[in-house]
This record gives sequence, structure tokens and C-alpha cells, in this order.
Amino acid sequence: MQKLPVNIRQAAVIGAGVMGAAIAAQLANAGIPVLLLDIVLPDNPDRNFLAKQGIARALKARPAAFMDASRAALITPGNLEDDLKKLKDADWILEAIIEKLDAKRDLWARVEGVAKKTAIISSNSSGIPMHLQIEGRSEDFQRRFVGAHFFNPPRYLHLLEVIPTAKTDPAVLQEFSDFGESVLGKGIVVANDVPGFVANRIGVYGIVRAMQHMEKTGLTPDEVDVLTGPALGRAKSATFRTADLSGLDIIYHVANDLGKATPADEDFTLTGTFRKLVEEKKWLGDKTGSGFYQKTKDEKGKTKILSLNLESLEYEDRGKVSVAVVEAVKNQPLAARVKALYTAEGKEGDFLRGVMNDGFWYASKMAGNVSNRLQDIDNALKWGFGWEEGPFETMDALGVQTVIANLEAQGRTLPPLLAAMKASGRERFYGADEVVTPAGEPTSYAAPYFILTDLKKDATKVIKKKAGASLVDLGDGVLLVEWHAKMNALGEDQLRMVQDGHKAVQSMGYAGLVIGNQGENFSAGANLPLVLAQAQAEEWDELDDAIKQFQQTTTSLRFSPHPTVAAPFGLTLGGGAEFTLHADHVVASAETYMGLVEVGVGLIPGGGGTKEMLLRFTDQLQPGQQTGATLLPAVQRAFELIGTAKVSTSALEARTLGFLRAGDTVAMNRGHLLMEAKRHVLALAPGYIQPTPRTDIPVMGDAAIGAIKSALYGMTEGRYASAYDAQVATQLARILSGGVGNNRTARVSEQHLLDLERDAFLTLLGKKGTQDRIAHMLKTGKPLRN
Repeated sequence: MQKLPVNIRQAAVIGAGVMGAAIAAQLANAGIPVLLLDIVLPDNPDRNFLAKQGIARALKARPAAFMDASRAALITPGNLEDDLKKLKDADWILEAIIEKLDAKRDLWARVEGVAKKTAIISSNSSGIPMHLQIEGRSEDFQRRFVGAHFFNPPRYLHLLEVIPTAKTDPAVLQEFSDFGESVLGKGIVVANDVPGFVANRIGVYGIVRAMQHMEKTGLTPDEVDVLTGPALGRAKSATFRTADLSGLDIIYHVANDLGKATPADEDFTLTGTFRKLVEEKKWLGDKTGSGFYQKTKDEKGKTKILSLNLESLEYEDRGKVSVAVVEAVKNQPLAARVKALYTAEGKEGDFLRGVMNDGFWYASKMAGNVSNRLQDIDNALKWGFGWEEGPFETMDALGVQTVIANLEAQGRTLPPLLAAMKASGRERFYGADEVVTPAGEPTSYAAPYFILTDLKKDATKVIKKKAGASLVDLGDGVLLVEWHAKMNALGEDQLRMVQDGHKAVQSMGYAGLVIGNQGENFSAGANLPLVLAQAQAEEWDELDDAIKQFQQTTTSLRFSPHPTVAAPFGLTLGGGAEFTLHADHVVASAETYMGLVEVGVGLIPGGGGTKEMLLRFTDQLQPGQQTGATLLPAVQRAFELIGTAKVSTSALEARTLGFLRAGDTVAMNRGHLLMEAKRHVLALAPGYIQPTPRTDIPVMGDAAIGAIKSALYGMTEGRYASAYDAQVATQLARILSGGVGNNRTARVSEQHLLDLERDAFLTLLGKKGTQDRIAHMLKTGKPLRN
């Protein structure tokens, strides 16, 4: 993990409910020891029962709260009666207890008596104003208090709202913000201490207004979700799936509370239908199994999603819902989609303009209220609700004056920000290096993280560009190979750009090379449509050359005369993993899902992945075990990892599995990847010595094949593996054996193993079973068991 840049090295979380335990898990993910406290249940002999239950719940959570289950050991359970005094060791104390003001005030009175005088104190409350919680506390306590509102699930939602009070020391605010951003990997939004803060205030308003417009236009919940999902640059859960996930009761209470705490013109009025779902039906979403959607199973046990009929309040199987205006724009860039949807005709257009204009008006009204910076409002919606662009960025795409004209046509009174924009005639809130203030005045602006697209606005920084890849100058003598194809599938553009990057480093005097990008995923692997087309056309010579080129390119990361650093994140599969395995150093996002998955399409890793895992696991054995039958554990480990297409659920698990080495870096904040990778290139460059390929890799020969075939027999007999699985696994076993017959003490070179990989890859590609698997994967996105 990263070196801690701040003084928070131990933490305590009070409240072991769903949120408190999940926050404790995220602290443990970051390597921070945590004390987790809750009350004592009077009739339970285990006084730490609730805290232990919280840890157990986090371990079972799906999606997983822990990046690696072993991190749970960093959480110490306790209770508020026996262990309150242990808070003296905590550098940060967070409460996540019941949302009642008196309970929080009572807790802070107890905490102040034991906490050390340098500890930062925080509340995770989503609704109770921070300044009310600390009334009656000492000036010193109030100085060290700052709200810390996480979003659920804390591991996956990037947003952390930091809420200072009028008494919060600016240095405490800065220290805690740095900790949240660098150590916990969060996107920090500084919110004002007002009802709902930023994301919930605007997000819940949007959900309430969407319900109102849905009933007015006669659309259904699933149609609204198609309109307000990825087509509009929003999360896949869109509006009503998000409501079900959040809990309709939560939205109900938040909307009611905000309605009481805000002016009448903001209108948080819930529709009668929504109230009936919560008050009468008790349908609260996923937690009760019914909300706007209901999960059920058909006669074959397959899960089906039913949609609520708002008139009959019965659930219907409507299949996959298609909306024409969305189908017409789905392959266009986001800006073009948003413009088309905003101007669409019919009830869909009426709905979208109503919802979008409400959102634009309200976000503008909230500027200077919920936060003093427009970019904080945009970031809160992006990081907390999964939007691609925030409301002000979206208005920029449409043209601010166009939005203003639409609002005035509806008879809306413009908020001060929009009135100022109208007077100035500005079309955008954001400029090259500026953003307007809530008063409509331009001020300097810097993105919260390094953004590659901003760097590339300087044309001199793009050294070379192809349709699927670019070579970019990161500054300070470091070059970046950026892939930017769909899913970053690896084809000719990507490979050639790596090769060109090596040449440029040497010819232009650069220090080294970073392989990375800021797309949705690092790389989902090979260009399967091209591979299948060539196989079906029986272009075997071309395929053989392509695999040789691929191997030469992946291994070039290890054997170049300059350092190379890979910066993987998200999906890092197949060839993407093989590039990562061969880098001198890896700076991986904590959320890296890495695996050699080729067996799923009837192939084996052909770019050095099989070779690399055998070499790594063999090197981990004791010197006396690196010969003959004692090699079997290393061979079995590589076989199991590759043969089951195991994918890590995090970078921490990738390290446990062997995809990452002990010395590789895990970055909690994905926004730091490229700059951290650049730093490692510069650290490796002085005195860098070019490695040479290994020629002394011990292998077991046919003894390895025999052991693997024995295991395969049991798997196929037990129907854990199909007949074709066995054929693929046999080719994998041949590589892991070293292909040396009965010579159990042979030593082979890396190139020898690469040649075996290439031969196995081509052999399998020529089989109908593999071609059927690839075709099925391309058509359905799911593996075929043949």
C-alpha cells in the first residue's frame, strides 16, 4: 500500500451496522488497523457480539466489502462499555450509529473524555447537521470535528463528502481530506453543513421529480430506466433500480426530511403511488424483494426481473424493454446522445426535458448553498451516483444559453447563477483552466487528478497516434503507451504502439515507458473477432506470425534497455494481464480484476502468461525443491490458476494469487495511477541494467502431465470438467511440463516455453470446439461448456 501522507495510522469506528462495518472494511483494505465498537446486548453472553456480527456481515457481503478476506484481521471488535478507553489510541474516530441527534450528542460527550487531543473526530450522518451534534463540546473538540459522509457501498462508490463546521480547523479539514483522497482512495467533495449536503440533496430531488414526470407522461419504471441510464451518461441502475437498491424507505424519509427543511419551491413531494408502496404495501425495494422491480424465478430456476405496473400495482414480465429514441442514439458519443435525447419528441422527450430541466434548475439553485464550487456539485453526482458528467458539465454540452431559454419558456425564475450566465452571455461554466463561481464569475480551475485528455490538448504531447493507441509524453522524460480501443482489446495498433514506444525511448532520450490509460478498463484481452475470422479462413501462417509478434511485444517490457511500468485497473484480462506480468514494476489500482482467462474460449495464454506463472511459482520454491517431483506444487498452482480462469477480485487478491509481486504497488485511488507509474519509471531509470531471458527454468517433463491428467480424470468423471475442457487442459499441461518427455530434471529457456505456448495456441485454434467457444462468447458474452 501507499506510504501514509498524513498522521492517521489507527482508526476507530463506532457502530457496526451495515455502513459502519463496511467503512471499517475499507479502512482495513487500505492497511489501517481499526477498532470497531458497538453496544452490548443485555441478553447475549458475548459482549462484542454486534461488532463481530458486523465483521462477519462484511465478509459475506456481495459485492465484497473486503479486497482480500485476510484484511478482516485488521479489525478488532469491541464494545462501548468495556473498550471505550481504547479510543485513546485512535488517530481518527468515526461514528456510524442511529440517526438520532440526542444519541450522537451523548456519544460525543463520552468520546471527548477518552480521545487523545490530536484525534480527528467525524460523523457519517447523512442528514443530521454537523454543527448540531457538537453543541456543548469544548472548543478543542469542535476544532477537530469534521463530517465524513461515505456512500454505500464504501469500497465501490468513490464519493466522500467532507463537511466542516464553522469551528473546524482548516488544517484538520486539509489533513482529513488528504487522508480520504490518498489513503482511502476517495473523491473528496467539501460540502456545506446544510440538509442533505450535496449528492443526496440533488440526487434525491432528481428521483422525486422523475417519479412526478413519469406519472405525468404515462411512462413505466423500466422505460424511465432505459431513458435515464447509460444512454444519458448515468449508471446502469438509472432511476428506479437505484431507488430499489437504496431502499424506498430511505428515499421516503430523506425526501420527507428535506421537504420539511427546505423552501416550498424545491418541492420534495412524493407521489401518491410512491407513498402507497412504502406506507401500505411495505415494498421497500431489494431489502423486501419488491419495489419498482421484483426478482422471481421461472420453472427452470432462472432469475427473472418483473416490472411494477403503476396503475394495477401488480408485477409484469415485460422482457427487455426497448425505447426507440434511445436505440436511435446508442452508438453515438455522450454529447451527441444527450443533445438528441434533450430534443426528442413524444412523451419520452417531454419526460427527459422535464427531468433534465428540473435537475439543471435545482443544481444551479444549490450552487453556493450545498457547496461553494460548481465542480464539487458535478463530482458529487459523478462519484456518488455514477454519472459520467455532472449537471454543469451536461449544460455545457447542450449550451448554457439553450438551457436558460428552455427554463424561461417553462416560466421558471432563474437562480442567481443562471441569471448571471444569461447576463454575461457565456455558453459554458468550464473553460480551459477556469470555472465560474456560484456568482457567475470565472475563477481558476484545476482537475482533482491528472487527466490524460487535458494533457493531450497540447498537441506537442502526442508523439504518435493511431486509431486504437497513442504515444504520449507524460513529462520529465517518461513516455506513455495509451490504448483507447473498445474494451482496449489488443490488436495491431496496440502492439505496434508498444514497439514504437520502445524505439522512441531510445531514439529520443526518454527515461522509460508506462503502459496505461484512463479508459473504462485497462484491457479485456485479445481481439477475438479478428482471431476467429483468421482461424476460420485458415490463415495459419499469418496467425503464427501474429502470435510471435504478440510474444515479442509482451516480453519486450521485461527485456528492453529501459524500465517499463504497467498501470492496470478494472478488467485486466488475458493479454492485458500478460503485458502486466512482464513489466519491471506494476502500479495497480486497488480495483484491478486480473486473470488469464483464455481457457474460457478454448485457448491457453499465448503471450507468455503460462510461462510467466510457471516461472514465478517455481522461483518461490526453496532451492532444494526446484527439481524433479518437488516441482509439482508450482506446476499444480499454475495449472489451477490458468485452468480455472481465476480472476482476482482486487489488486490485493491479485498479489495473493501471484499475478502481482510483493514489491508491486497498489494504489487505492485510481486517479493516481499514471503519475505514480511515472514516478516509478524515474526511480528505476538511473543505473538501469537490461535483463536477459532465463535459460535455466526447471521442469518436470511427462511426470507433470501424468499428475495433471490424473486430476483431470477425477474432474471429468465428477462432471466438473467437460470433455473439451480436458483437451484444452492437456495442452496447458504440455507447456507446464516443459515438453521434454521423460526428462524430469531438465532445464529449459523462456523462449522454449514461449514456443510451446504458440504451438498449443495454434493447435487449439484449429479445433472446432475452440472456434465454437469463441463464437459463443462473442454472441452471448458467456462461456460455452462443450
